[in-house]
Amino acid sequence: MKKDKKQEIEFLNYISKNSEKIVLDIDSIITKVNNEKLERLLKNSRDEYLQTEKEAEDILKKYGADCEKVGMMTKVSTKVMSEVSLLKDTNDKNITKLIVENINKKIIEITEKINSYNNNDAEIVVLAGKLKATLEKNLDDLKKYL
Repeated sequence: MKKDKKQEIEFLNYISKNSEKIVLDIDSIITKVNNEKLERLLKNSRDEYLQTEKEAEDILKKYGADCEKVGMMTKVSTKVMSEVSLLKDTNDKNITKLIVENINKKIIEITEKINSYNNNDAEIVVLAGKLKATLEKNLDDLKKYL
């Protein structure tokens, strides 16, 4: 890996991993959703994050870098945390609240990442902006289910 491309590769891996984590979050709760519209919204959101993850992986290939995947511990932890959070109450409002809280955190994180990136590769900036816009749109769409 070239030193001057280290920041780009790290940022792309951040985008890919966070998209993957959101998909894991959705997968861990979607079977508990009762409202068909909410379920459809989550499935569509999931597809958007999978597309962003793939785009990050494709750009990483251009850099000759491997994509870092979410580790098994994170996958297990995500599943367990969702299960524990929903032990008492699995209604759609509680599920939505859990997702909204997670999306809010991710919006803050991606905004910080974008602001600290030196904008060396416009394609990465566009992809990061796409992830942020998707998060913000999903957040707005989910608010009506709170």
